[in-house]
Amino acid sequence: MRILVTNDDGIHAPGLTVAENIARALSDDVWVVAPENEQSGASHSLTLSLPLRVRGIEEKRFAVNGTPTDCVMMAAMELMNGQRPDLVLSGVNAGSNMADDVTYSGTIAAAMEGCALDIPSIALSQSYDENGRERIDWSAAQGHGASVVRRLVAIGWPKGTLVNVNFPGCAADAVTGVEASSQGLRALQNSMFDRRIDQRGRPYYWLGMRREVEEPEAGTDLHAVFEKKIAVTPLHLNLTEHAVLEKFRRGLAIR
Repeated sequence: MRILVTNDDGIHAPGLTVAENIARALSDDVWVVAPENEQSGASHSLTLSLPLRVRGIEEKRFAVNGTPTDCVMMAAMELMNGQRPDLVLSGVNAGSNMADDVTYSGTIAAAMEGCALDIPSIALSQSYDENGRERIDWSAAQGHGASVVRRLVAIGWPKGTLVNVNFPGCAADAVTGVEASSQGLRALQNSMFDRRIDQRGRPYYWLGMRREVEEPEAGTDLHAVFEKKIAVTPLHLNLTEHAVLEKFRRGLAIR
């Protein structure tokens, strides 16, 4: 199995090493194509107004000065010598990608692009205490990642679907299980703009987010991770809300 590993935290991110280890536990044909710099929050964006540059680091390892989406497209269409990957692993992200995070996440977007190219794709994220990024415990992803990916590949999933996996922020031996869960909804998220002044006296802003912590709804990715379980959530590229579609069809029909 040929595996492409990418991320949104950049080519030097420690989570990328964890994802590589997961991939190498499954295959000896592993390619790494990741952003040159961190692209968190890039979502499913493409670089269209600037040229893309690729830096070859070693055999089957490249850095791209673009987004996670750029990386997957560049790998599949240009760098992998005409043989597309059989599986895309995106991550392991430093921090969870659950609930409404999936609409912002570059980690999810890389898996979305793989999915759009008809390549089975899995996004991997490691939860942690948001006040302690410098002390992330990667052991849950490192210890359970290969097993979870292997089981998912064995089960399989249809085209147009990607898989979102979130590991709880605890030691590997404290993980309580694996749960297939739905995408949750965060109770409250506050976005704040910190207004600052640069050395020339001009204002600039720094965006930050703070989330309220409370026990989430059972059956969701948020609740699974809250219970120290590995959350596995299938996501669909087709965003159509079919119930509303039918309502509109009836309401807009020519009378």
